[in-house]
Formats: sequence, C-alpha cells, structure tokens
Amino acid sequence: QVQLVESGGGLVQAGGSLRLSCLASRSVVSIGTLGWYHQAPGKQRELVAAITSGSSTTYASSVKGRFTISRDNAKNMVYLQMNNLKPEDTGLYYCKWSGYYNYYWGQGTQVTVSS
Repeated sequence: QVQLVESGGGLVQAGGSLRLSCLASRSVVSIGTLGWYHQAPGKQRELVAAITSGSSTTYASSVKGRFTISRDNAKNMVYLQMNNLKPEDTGLYYCKWSGYYNYYWGQGTQVTVSS
C-alpha cells in the first residue's frame, strides 16, 4: 500500500504562484509514474502533469509554460510548481502514483485562484 499526502494548496490571486507537494509513504517516488490531477468544481478529474521513473515529463496544454513537475527521490516527494495562476486553475489537486499493476491517489489539496 502507498499513501500519498498532498499539501501546499491555498488561496492566491490571479498571477500568483503556489507549490504543491506530495509525500509518499515509502520509496516509490523513483519508480512508476507520478502525476498531478486537477478537478474543477462540477468537472471530471484531469491530468495536469506527470513525471515518469525516467524523468520524462508531460503537461496538459493549458498549463504548459506555467507549471513544472519535479520530484525528490531521497525525500519521497513530488512537487508541482504553479506560476501565473488563473481562476480556471481553481479546484482540487490530486497526486497519483501509478505502478505496473496498481495505482494510488492522495486525498487532494484545494487551490483557489481569485480574479
């Protein structure tokens, strides 16, 4: 079992920045794929950014150039640096770890961007 705990959400004005953090319960950060997902109010959860065990990254087109995903294997952490935030970035952000056979979600952290 892998437990993921997100933190770093909050209220920020448009144009501001936040850094989300996701702590994994054991040393799985260096294996599998880690992703950040966004769920806007009343909408489905969508992939924002992901990083593979080989450090390849992928981003949703809506966040390219604004968000950066990174990880620290030694600390079992994955981060999402969010710059130039927009009101449409508001919602819950979830961390997900995907292995070959299974996957786990965190409980989410709320981000609210005011205009």
